[in-house]
Formats: sequence, C-alpha cells, structure tokens
Amino acid sequence: MGFIDGIKRQLRSVIEWKNPSSEELFSCWSDNGDEIKNASKLIVGPGQGCIFVYEGKVVSVMESEGTISLITDNIPFWTTITRVMQSFESEHKVGLYFFKRTMILNQKWGTLSPIKYEDPIYKFPVGLVSFGNFSFVISDAKKFFTSIVGQQEYYLISDFRESITQRMVQPITDYLAEKKLSYTQIDALREEIAFDVQNKLFHEFTILGFELTDFRIEGTDFDEETKKRIDRIADVTADTHAADLAGVSYSELQRLSAMKDAANNEAGAAGMMMGMGVGGGLATQSVTTAAEATTSTKERLRQLKTFFDEELITEDEYNQKKSNLLKEF
Repeated sequence: MGFIDGIKRQLRSVIEWKNPSSEELFSCWSDNGDEIKNASKLIVGPGQGCIFVYEGKVVSVMESEGTISLITDNIPFWTTITRVMQSFESEHKVGLYFFKRTMILNQKWGTLSPIKYEDPIYKFPVGLVSFGNFSFVISDAKKFFTSIVGQQEYYLISDFRESITQRMVQPITDYLAEKKLSYTQIDALREEIAFDVQNKLFHEFTILGFELTDFRIEGTDFDEETKKRIDRIADVTADTHAADLAGVSYSELQRLSAMKDAANNEAGAAGMMMGMGVGGGLATQSVTTAAEATTSTKERLRQLKTFFDEELITEDEYNQKKSNLLKEF
C-alpha cells in the first residue's frame, strides 16, 4: 500500500485550498508531501488568492479565482513559476500560500486599558473604556505576507485581530486629545467619532497590507474614578438647576436644605437654629437653650412664623409644620 500511495502522490497534479476554516487568513498548501509538478493545475476558489514563494521570497501573487493549467495557460503567475523552477526540476525550496480575499466582517475590538485624557470643560482626568467591531480586507497580500506571516504554515484572523487591536489605542487617544470632547459629548457623537477614528486608523491597516472597510463604536464606559467625579458633578448640576427654578442662589439652596434636614430631626427648632449656621459657640449651647424655648407650642409657632416671614421656608413647608405643631397641641 505504501508503494501504491507513493505512486498516487507523484501523479497527483491538482493544487487547491480545500475547505478552509472560517478562522484561516493565510495557509500553506501541503498535501501528503506533494511537490509542484509539470502539467499541474492550480484551482483558486472564489474569494481566494495565491502566493508563490521561492527561496524564502515572494515571486508572484495571483489575486483572482480560477483554474490554471501550467502547460496551456499563458498567465504571468504560472509563467513566473515555470521560469524560476526550470520545468519543476529545481531542488530549491518552494511554496504556495493561499489567502482570503473576501471581506472579514464584524471583528470585535475593545480598549485593553482606559484611554486617559483631560476633560476640556470640567478639567479633570477621564478614563474612557470603549468597544465595538470593525471589518477589513487584504489589500496587499505580498506586503502582509513578507512583513508578518513569513513562512508560517498558517495565520489566523484572530492573530491579526489581536495585533491590530493593540495598535488602535494610541490613534484613538490622540484623536480625543485633539478633538477636545467632554465626557458628556461622547455618546451623542459616537457615530462621528467612529468615522473620524476610522480615518485615523487607515494608516495602521495600510502599512500591514489591509484596508479598514468599516469601524463602529458599540458602547463606551468610564473607569471607577471617572464615574465618581461624574456623579459629584451630576449632583451639583441637579442642585443648581433646582435653585434656578426656585429663584435662589446655589448657596442659599444649600442653607435651606440644611435647615430642612435639621427641622425634621428630633431636636425640633434647636436643629433648625443649628442649620442656620449661627456662631460656633452658639451652636454648642443652643441645643439646651433652644429646647427650653420650644417647650411652649406658642413659642414654636412664633418661631415658625418668623422663618416664614423672612422667607427662609416656603409657604407649603410653613403650613405643613404649623399643622404638625397644632396636632401636638
């Protein structure tokens, strides 16, 4: 059987990339030790290309599908092979590498670490995390083969994805620094950012022999420190807006909020006086003196009316508190 198999291998004359996996990007042709023989036929399937390597150098690249006969077809790819190999009797090392010419779609990417830059409006450091997908196609198979693949038996899409993802972070960081976008603008301008970043990444793909055909940002997030800063800004912004609606300053709103909290505690009016921010010494003594002064419901009602007359509390707050005091009476 070994002798017969050997005869079959010598007679075999079809070279093709059979059933490539979805992950293969480049693959070296090899079939049980076959050699390239005179009168061989090369079958390049749809979406495939083929590279001829001789003595470790790329000699010719075929970039269209079809079936080629070595003897009858006058095609530069085969003409180069026959000239270099001298009727296939050369003992020098040769190789055929198939590659995918189809577009590789929806490859996931994500920043390996937060992208750091300064928010141009709020002047604090931002740590942005981003992720999405991209699509690409081989535009110069020879360039990528000679600079990256070398003479590996195969090269996977995941290998390229890992390599190019590491190259994405710096262009994205540079773009954000130049664009000066606040953290509040990131989500609203996501499509615009993706378009601009795709142009920024064009060079990174081109120098490797690829074309970036699509780039999308699916989501963004911030690191924990940035989230804490954003929460503080959100709280202040909400309070400031509420103060504007009430027709008071932010500081006045804070003072009234403190008074309201104090008025709701068990100290009653004593807490209200402490919330008003009277002197440090008085603040320590007022708990006892104010408690004594408020033993009388009448006195407490007078104090409440004074707060209302001086516009320290709203009419609704006054009426609510008055109603509670009268219930106690």
